[in-house]
Amino acid sequence: MFCKNCGSQIEDGAAFCANCGCALGQTQSFCSACGAPIQPGATACAQCGKPVNQPKPVLKSKLAAGLLGIFLGGFGVHSFYLGYTGRGVAQILLNFCCGIGSIWGFIEGILILVGNINTDASGAPLGE
Repeated sequence: MFCKNCGSQIEDGAAFCANCGCALGQTQSFCSACGAPIQPGATACAQCGKPVNQPKPVLKSKLAAGLLGIFLGGFGVHSFYLGYTGRGVAQILLNFCCGIGSIWGFIEGILILVGNINTDASGAPLGE
């Protein structure tokens, strides 16, 4: 049997690789900030303290949000897309009550495209 981490031969019945110390069946990962080995299940690097295995946020498209605001703003589609559920519901209600939701959405669509609105509801920046 061979170690999946370093490729060294492992004795039958061993729980860890004698060469790299990695548990059988697991591969060792390394910190992207400092290159130190990360122990399986660790949430932060023991050497530099940076968090590990953090999922990268999926950036919402600024162009898509702006165009949704301009063309479908009265229905709050751009607000729902950016995660502002309450604002989206308000735009729908205002659109059906007095037609003002469309103007609101159109203006927000322009503000998104020119960069005055540049984050989604979670605070993540809008991508290109």
